[in-house]
Amino acid sequence: MKIGIIGLGKIAEKAYLPVITAMKGIELIFVTRNNDRLNFLADKYRVSHRLNHVDELIAQNVDAAFVHTATEAHVSIIEKLLKNKIHVYVDKPISYSIEETRKIIQLAKDQNVKLMVGFNRRYAPMYKDLPESKDSKIIIMQKNRMNKIKEVREVIYDDFIHIVDTLRYLSRGDIDHFDVDTVVQNGKLHQLVVKFKGKNFTSIGIMNRDHGINEEILEYIVPKKKWIVKNLVDTIQSENGEEKMIKSNDWDSTLYRRGFVGVIEDFIKIVSKDLSTINLMNDALETHEWCEKIIERII
Repeated sequence: MKIGIIGLGKIAEKAYLPVITAMKGIELIFVTRNNDRLNFLADKYRVSHRLNHVDELIAQNVDAAFVHTATEAHVSIIEKLLKNKIHVYVDKPISYSIEETRKIIQLAKDQNVKLMVGFNRRYAPMYKDLPESKDSKIIIMQKNRMNKIKEVREVIYDDFIHIVDTLRYLSRGDIDHFDVDTVVQNGKLHQLVVKFKGKNFTSIGIMNRDHGINEEILEYIVPKKKWIVKNLVDTIQSENGEEKMIKSNDWDSTLYRRGFVGVIEDFIKIVSKDLSTINLMNDALETHEWCEKIIERII
């Protein structure tokens, strides 16, 4: 399988290249206009195919591409790839514009090409292993950051989208009602609390952009049981008045724990076995739609 890696920034370097370069049966082509980054990372991972432009990649008849460029460049790049029947994996979000996101997903459907958005937390073992429950449940997810006060739309689509998608994934039901509470100063988002309510679940997302520490804490509560997952690594399970610590395997890599290994492997499997991504695309669109609804409430 021939795969292009478009964009070689920090996300690609830290989260994707260590995984995908270790896979067998894959021929990689690195693409970026930054020649210093291109040669440094291509040398590091012994990748001989090095290009500067997406058009050059398309001419190589690749099967699929991972898009890790700045969000502002996503749409133009993805459009070219889809129109040339190249399957696409893209970092979230597809776009800061919901209209552009809808357009891209419809194009993938029209072209009958696979499109997957990188929601890695769905593949994080500590989240993935939380039990499904038909009983009423409460889910509380915090994702806090130090000194990361930015514009509302940027925060929601770049970061809070992880909370929205994870809560939707774990709630496993339609959202009937939602509330939003914020602290916004001069157009910049400091704090955000969102509550989703549906049949048999209440899910709450919390984000503080001027926090004392970078942290991610998820609480999953069902009758007589509770799980607290800290930073995707360790879980405290409470039942019958007792607490049990569930730790990740010492041999598991950070990228495995954070779901990157799983999501990359799933995309490769989808392409190699010609599996449909229609449901994944529809689900990704719904997460983007909810982000837009939250933004509309704020501004």
